[in-house]
Amino acid sequence: QVQLVESGGGLVQAGGSLRLSCAASGRTVSSNTIGWFRQAPGKEREFVAAISRVAGTYYADSVKGRFTISRDNTKNTVYLQMNSLKPEDTAVYYCALDQSGLGITAQRRYEYDYWGQGTQVTISS
Repeated sequence: QVQLVESGGGLVQAGGSLRLSCAASGRTVSSNTIGWFRQAPGKEREFVAAISRVAGTYYADSVKGRFTISRDNTKNTVYLQMNSLKPEDTAVYYCALDQSGLGITAQRRYEYDYWGQGTQVTISS
């Protein structure tokens, strides 16, 4: 059984940082694509960042230069380091697993096979 568990969310002021973690079980993160998505109230879930099987990284334009995705194969965990946070980054953040492991489809929400339960990130102005 595949499980993805996010942690690390919280409330921070604008300009601050948070690091989200996505701990996987039942699948190896290094053999799959792991993506981060977020959903703000009243909005669609949107792509944030992803890391492919071959460790290619992909970012939404809105977070490029501020967020960094990485993985620790020994812990089977993917991280999202978020710096220079803005109020518009406020959302529930989800990690997801795409068994294809490809990077070309990393931004497509419907390509992902498994999802975590989400962690709330709130940025105050």
